Amino acid sequence: MTDLQIQILDILRKDCRTSLENMATMLNTSIEDVATNIQSMEEDKIILRYLPIINWDKTDKSYVEAMIEVKVTPQKERGFDALARRIYQFDEVKSLFLMSGQYDLLVLVEAHDLKSLALFVSEKLSTFESVISTSTSFVLKRYKSDGVIFDENDSDRRLVVSP
Repeated sequence: MTDLQIQILDILRKDCRTSLENMATMLNTSIEDVATNIQSMEEDKIILRYLPIINWDKTDKSYVEAMIEVKVTPQKERGFDALARRIYQFDEVKSLFLMSGQYDLLVLVEAHDLKSLALFVSEKLSTFESVISTSTSFVLKRYKSDGVIFDENDSDRRLVVSP
């Protein structure tokens, strides 16, 4: 990767709506150079998707999010990857990570309601032979996600100066 590509990624990570023109100005390069590098990174699967960060609490959408820690027995000659591939195929799974620590996998899931999420854990996730145990934690409120603060107080934070 070039320094320019890393700088482009940093800009896109902060705001994927930044125009090519603005990026070119910020990076002191041409629009064509920026566009070519972005296209190359998309083709190389470095850039996979452009996603907005949405404050769902300000919408009418109702759903349940949870983080499920999963302890597993790694499969012989396959490690954790084969099981991970099976787990991430489920629609409920939004993210899946191999972790260090007490649990092996961290599964971020989303479901329409609590019952659907419970059925996912009991009828899908925990039925895998190599799953030893799960621990589910529900997201109650989101304060910050991907560097964006939710419901930030917009009040004036300047210090009062008095004579």
